[in-house]
Amino acid sequence: MTIEITKPETKALIERHLRSGRFHDIDELLNKALGSLDEQPPAAAPDAGPGEPRNMFELLAPVRGLLTDEEVDELFARDRSPGRPVDFS
Repeated sequence: MTIEITKPETKALIERHLRSGRFHDIDELLNKALGSLDEQPPAAAPDAGPGEPRNMFELLAPVRGLLTDEEVDELFARDRSPGRPVDFS
């Protein structure tokens, strides 16, 4: 099977994970990524009722921890907040 990655940010993300040494090759990386999808419960339908997430914290629980802060910064162009003086007087 041949898979073509066209987005440069996706290519960079894959290369960064491979360079990290956590994965030996692209097959291992894809197996881990796709395996984590199988471990997550399916998203609840809007009319799910009792099992429905009560707040954003519960809604986002399945994806928490999948990316490092650096990956989030790069993917979403988030600037780290610079230190600001605070006047408590």
